[in-house]
Amino acid sequence: MIRYIRRAAGLSLVLLMALLVNAARVQIVQAPSLDKNPANRRPTMARYAQPRGDILVGGKAVTGSRDTGQPLRYERTYRDGPLYAPVTGYASQTYGTTLLENAEDDVLSGTSPLLAPFPFWNDISRSRRPGGRVVTTIDPVLQRTAYEGLDGRRGAVVALEPSSGRILALVTSPSYNPGLLSGTGDAVTGAWTRLNAAPGRPMLNRALRQTYPPGSTFKIVTAAAALDAGIVTDVDAPTGTPDPYLLPGTRTALPNEATGCGGASLSYAIRWSCNSVMARLGVKVGLPGMVEAVERFGFNDASLRIPSRVERSNFDTGMTQDQLALSAIGQYDTRATPLQMAMVAAAVANAGDLAQPHLVDRATTSGGRIVAQNVRRSYRQAMQPATAMRLRQLMVEVVEHGSGGNAAIEGAQVGGKTGTAQHGVGNTGTPYAWFIGWAQADDAGRPAVAVAVVVEEAAANREDISGGGSAAPIARSVMEAALGLGKDRGESARPEPRGAAVRPSVR
Repeated sequence: MIRYIRRAAGLSLVLLMALLVNAARVQIVQAPSLDKNPANRRPTMARYAQPRGDILVGGKAVTGSRDTGQPLRYERTYRDGPLYAPVTGYASQTYGTTLLENAEDDVLSGTSPLLAPFPFWNDISRSRRPGGRVVTTIDPVLQRTAYEGLDGRRGAVVALEPSSGRILALVTSPSYNPGLLSGTGDAVTGAWTRLNAAPGRPMLNRALRQTYPPGSTFKIVTAAAALDAGIVTDVDAPTGTPDPYLLPGTRTALPNEATGCGGASLSYAIRWSCNSVMARLGVKVGLPGMVEAVERFGFNDASLRIPSRVERSNFDTGMTQDQLALSAIGQYDTRATPLQMAMVAAAVANAGDLAQPHLVDRATTSGGRIVAQNVRRSYRQAMQPATAMRLRQLMVEVVEHGSGGNAAIEGAQVGGKTGTAQHGVGNTGTPYAWFIGWAQADDAGRPAVAVAVVVEEAAANREDISGGGSAAPIARSVMEAALGLGKDRGESARPEPRGAAVRPSVR
């Protein structure tokens, strides 16, 4: 009898060991593949089993969570959804995450190792910490000012703090409410279908993910290249550029919308946006010199993150001379995001030192303990400091005596550049209106803000579009808000642009 008991005990021990080995195989070896199996709903249920951490603007949460009582328990909510959608993106139980909701998902969902009390705690415990908080650099006043300035028109506004790279406003229009996509079911799929079919493409982040021909605003980059290369040593000296200027190797004349461009100086060409002068300067700098110069500003960089992905701004590296001439005035295949052009203005405002643009100031635990802090980093030296100082003065002249008079602010020094970008087959598309600029209070030591505005003006008359007329007033209101001058200032308080009547309207 004892012998049979021993055999039974031995068999039981073998079976027990087999169970333990199989359990270890399933829970350790196969766990990663089982977690990723589409049929396994447990990871999804665990993801939504607790409230998601919040995204903060100006110290206040612009996101929240709602208890649905369903298996996917907590659903994302948004405060002022259309206003902040270009910043937050969406967190959807059906369609995943975008923008900050995606880039900071590990913090917001509570899976980041930074939130754990000890190293490797999450791996050992296989638990999920309460979702952390992401504090943005967005200024709520500037954000709303930019949003209201666009007033539903297709376009985008980006405002930066030049010295630090902090993104103060990031607005695209038209916009949408991310909360419509948060949950599951027919209502969510219906909203998704409607938003994707909408003619205004409200889910397109025009500030980060859409590139436009920058038009005459790109002439600031070409001027920087010419000054750095020593092609121009005196901004007030005549350049000897003929008017009309024939594109190299062709019989095509490049037109000017301003008068007096024949032989004009760089200063005059920037102030009144002479195509001929700037195109010829780009050719004189040459393709290698222009490529090197534009890439210092961030063009052709596909790795730029803020931390959301930013679409690559393009300047071709292989072109004929006539194509280079057109590219030097922001046409041909030259394309830029509004963020890229705000970076151009910020580099001029900050003595050529271009700070890394960033949207997140810090990440914290749900209790407020800082786990990650964004520090100021230099992105690139976009130009020599002396070049930046010259360009600053040229941009000031654009506002005080040239085509950018609508951006002038009493009590502040404002530099700017207008642009109207042609596009479409044979340039038949409705032009895009651009303005880039920066502002510094008279009693301040450095500029407070750099801004880029693009307005697509899809419904406007083609003849009525100009950067100075459509985009500059929006930029002015954002810059006023950044300087603390936006309140209690009526339209009558804006000074008349000096010299605006001397020359024709320039695009």
